[in-house]
Amino acid sequence: MIRLLAVANTEDWNQLADLGTALVLSAAIGVEREIRQKSAGLRTHTLVGVGAALFMLISKYGFSDVLKPGQVVLDPSRMAAQIVTGIGFLGAGLIFVRSDAVRGLTTAAAVWVTAAIGAAAGAALPLLAGFTTVMYFLVVLAFPPLVRRLPRSASAISIIRVRYLDGQGVLREVLRSATGRGFSVAEVAVASAPGGSDGVRIYAERSVPQLASDRSLVEVTLHVHGKGSVNELAAALSEVHGVDSVVADDVNSASE
Repeated sequence: MIRLLAVANTEDWNQLADLGTALVLSAAIGVEREIRQKSAGLRTHTLVGVGAALFMLISKYGFSDVLKPGQVVLDPSRMAAQIVTGIGFLGAGLIFVRSDAVRGLTTAAAVWVTAAIGAAAGAALPLLAGFTTVMYFLVVLAFPPLVRRLPRSASAISIIRVRYLDGQGVLREVLRSATGRGFSVAEVAVASAPGGSDGVRIYAERSVPQLASDRSLVEVTLHVHGKGSVNELAAALSEVHGVDSVVADDVNSASE
């Protein structure tokens, strides 16, 4: 009886150690996402990792009282398959489209990897879980500088939104500046400017009180492509007279 209790206590401590491993590794990923102020941060990633580990531990040890050799046999891998499915729904909720720009893909992938790390920790594979965590940080920290050194796509479409005072000939100057920097404008959409800006990067946002009272603001969305820097183009457009704000989404940027 004492031997059985000792074995049970050892198994309990091992399970707690697995859960603790998932906590530490998933929290490390969550800290990186929190620093970048992503929609899923420290708490989300930690809970995902610990939850996945707990599901694996339940799958491994939670049904030992009903197992009977030759009669009742359970497959622990079924729980891992359900974790993958469940995390898919959670990750899908982090991906959204705003003004033709897709956001949240990297965060959703981080949540998915965190669940896998938690499952590995719960399956008593700490070396595999730890190495995967190191690989995650390698991807998110070392890859962006490498991506920026790659040749830029000349055909990929980037989006620039310019908000300006109507009736000042600003659109003509904006198009001239874009084509002058080697960009081709694939599409132009003009609409009344919304009350605020919800884009990715705001390069300029200044009021023009001397004209704002008798002239309305207009927002133009440009779909551009070229080998030049979209960020530099946006900065140049922000200096055009009559421009109120410029927001750019560079498809070649590795900011996320």
